[in-house]
Amino acid sequence: MERLLTYNLQFFAGGGGGEKTEEPTAKKLSDARDEGQVARSTDLITATALLALFVTLKVFVARMGNQFINAFYEFYSNIVKVASDDFNVATASAILKECFLSIIQIIIPIFLIAVMAVIIINVFQVKWKLTAKPLKPKFNKFNPITGFKKIFSKDKLVDTFKEVLKIIAIIYIAYNTLMNYGANLQRLYDMELIQAIQFIGNIVIKLGLNISVVFLIIGVADYIYQKLKFRKDMRMSKQEVKDEYKQSEGDPHIKGKIRSKMREVSQRRMMQMLPKADVVITNPTHFAAAIQYDKDNSEAPVLVAKGADYLAQKIKEAAKENNIEIVENKPLARMLYYNVDVGNEIPPELYQMTAEVLAYVYNLKNKT
Repeated sequence: MERLLTYNLQFFAGGGGGEKTEEPTAKKLSDARDEGQVARSTDLITATALLALFVTLKVFVARMGNQFINAFYEFYSNIVKVASDDFNVATASAILKECFLSIIQIIIPIFLIAVMAVIIINVFQVKWKLTAKPLKPKFNKFNPITGFKKIFSKDKLVDTFKEVLKIIAIIYIAYNTLMNYGANLQRLYDMELIQAIQFIGNIVIKLGLNISVVFLIIGVADYIYQKLKFRKDMRMSKQEVKDEYKQSEGDPHIKGKIRSKMREVSQRRMMQMLPKADVVITNPTHFAAAIQYDKDNSEAPVLVAKGADYLAQKIKEAAKENNIEIVENKPLARMLYYNVDVGNEIPPELYQMTAEVLAYVYNLKNKT
């Protein structure tokens, strides 16, 4: 038994299974952005937030320390005041609430600066465009096979490498920082409370700044990687580019047929108007332009038909059939063809040349 096998040659020509070698189009990138698919590094966001937080602490640590001390002094002084009075749950709640609000007022500006830094770095990475599409549930994410593949994917290996790199950086920076402060750490018990708090605070801020800088370097590298990866993932096959062009611009073959039909309709309408012309001006073989002058309806002569080569011959044939004078004037024929659209009045700079031709035609008609 013989079997007839059919092959989709388009597949081998770069169709659905074609290699994605073409750079993504603007439409592809715009559609991906609408879907929430953008090149973004969460490591860069985290690093920026940490750096903003610790820089703010470094700048305002003295002021914040004084504010905390004043808040605690006020807290304990309030306890002393009410201790001799009728101390109850309501009074204790009021004191705790006041203390809590004081601490919030001290801390919240720092977190606002960190939040602003996160917003700025997000806008820097993906510009400003809100979309709710990434929040919509995608059931293909619940596919266990797809999830299993992602565990051993290249992206997961890169993420694991970054996390290991962060852990090594944290251990190395913490070890070196503590070793530098080792001698002072041994005298910590001999320090006063305020001095000890300031000392510990300086160590924490030093550690935070050093770790944030390393995280920032990792974040910048990750952002570059995400940009390159996103660009690669967005690549298109030749067939995808063609299909997108057809969807956005229309099938070139169909558009060509539409243009051809429109030309035919335009030429047919033009040839219907030709019998009203007073004269046909020729090149004599390449161009033909038909002029009509109706002083009651227009201030200047109107171009009712024009054509080149084959169409020029058709215009001259129609002119002969309708007893329209044909006058040879090469410069005028060329200027009318290239500078005036059918149905428009001729421009003022061609009045003189056109008037001479019309005068010649009117004289011929009067003689006959």
